[in-house]
Amino acid sequence: MSDTGPPALTVVLVLVAIGAAFAAYGWFEAGWLRRRVLEVELDDLPPELDGLRIAHLSDLHLGVPSRGAGAVEKAVEWVAERRPDIVCITGDLLSRRSGMRTLERHLATLAPCFVVLGNHDFASSRDPFSQRLDEAELALPQGVSLLADSSAEVVLGGRRIQLVGVDPRTYFRGEARPSRLTDRTADLRILLCHFPGVARKLQDGAFDLVLSGHLHAGQIVVPLPGGKLRLAHLRARDVEGIYRYGKTVLHVSPGIGTTFVPFRLFARPEVTELVVRSKP
Repeated sequence: MSDTGPPALTVVLVLVAIGAAFAAYGWFEAGWLRRRVLEVELDDLPPELDGLRIAHLSDLHLGVPSRGAGAVEKAVEWVAERRPDIVCITGDLLSRRSGMRTLERHLATLAPCFVVLGNHDFASSRDPFSQRLDEAELALPQGVSLLADSSAEVVLGGRRIQLVGVDPRTYFRGEARPSRLTDRTADLRILLCHFPGVARKLQDGAFDLVLSGHLHAGQIVVPLPGGKLRLAHLRARDVEGIYRYGKTVLHVSPGIGTTFVPFRLFARPEVTELVVRSKP
């Protein structure tokens, strides 16, 4: 009797080759930075702020061997070259403390900027490689504002812009109340929170713009005919891009670094410049 099927060894070798090809591409994509400019329409935006440019970076995950570190370097260079009006970073700055000096160098380049922390900065994740950040070890360069359930103000074009940041620890405990910090007299109110879910918990109109990250656009994604299968955060609703909740616009950054594995698959790292426009 003849055996018409391929030998078992051949099947194994083919599967190994396919797996190696995906791993090689995933390693490559982790450093293949996308530089994107998006226009965001906001209600009741004063004409003096029309065209305001906001750089949004998230999920740097410095300190682990990955091409993501190179992507962060390129992202910082791009933002520095473009010189936006405001720079915001929405958490997961570090995966391990060995990346702290690199982080401080990048923050010095981006200053003045506004920063919130994420769950990885406190090793609050399932990632076995994550290390807790001791805030006392983090020497913030001049011009870097760390917002932890606190706010700051910037005046541009004679208009007041309020920035509020959420501490990930109070968010996890269900204690964060960023709407209580809202200054209704400000001409533009921006909320920085690592977790996109915060947008669904806000009072309507408390903030004009919410900046978040956390989800890495899925990081490992399988494209299917009916859409994308994201192997991380399967139940997440707002994964990447622009979403609107009433008068509030949410931007979820795909992030730049990697976690768990040093790969990205059909979920490129991204640094985004948001150009704020007045909604017709």
